[in-house]
Amino acid sequence: MEPQEPRVVAQLDSDQFDMWRALGGVRGLLESVTPGLVFVVLFVVTRDLAPALIASVAVAVVAMVARLLARTPLTQAASGLGGILIGALWAWRTGEAQDFYVWGLYVNAAFAAGALVSILAGRPLVGLLVRGLLPGAGETAGARRVFRTATWLWVGAFAARLAVQVPLYLNSEVGWLGTARLLMGLPLWALVLWITWLLVRPVVHAHHHTTEATP
Repeated sequence: MEPQEPRVVAQLDSDQFDMWRALGGVRGLLESVTPGLVFVVLFVVTRDLAPALIASVAVAVVAMVARLLARTPLTQAASGLGGILIGALWAWRTGEAQDFYVWGLYVNAAFAAGALVSILAGRPLVGLLVRGLLPGAGETAGARRVFRTATWLWVGAFAARLAVQVPLYLNSEVGWLGTARLLMGLPLWALVLWITWLLVRPVVHAHHHTTEATP
């Protein structure tokens, strides 16, 4: 679920990368994967759009209600529910099951374009995020190169999703599209964040060292 992804970037200023935290823990992973999994399984088995849409929305609503009852943060569940509702309404309006996934394609295209524009403008997105978390970090030429490289990684991840999923969407391969969406969703994003963290960790450590050395 692409809209959930920005919530885990705070790990970029951590000394250790926690993969489970990047995935949102067991609950976050289930909230991200289950609605889409329910949709694709039901549709592939029944070839009936309505039950698949209703079931996927119901699962996302249950996740939201569970968080409300437990009084836990709603950001991830609300983001996931929003994406599911948009996809369900889109597919319901067109009557085409593959349109359940079209919103995610637009989101990935927007993220890819935004990250690419940030590089071309000389303000790589990863650098903006790190400096937002750690004001004054990464002012050297070497740090700027790291930020640019990491942002290219993000562009590549979003572009890879589009390269795989757009042809499946155009060919109405709902089962394969749903599978690709699950595999290239939050798990792929956690991997991208881990590699990003490896890239920016020296910059973060240098900033912490400079800050601690400053009287």
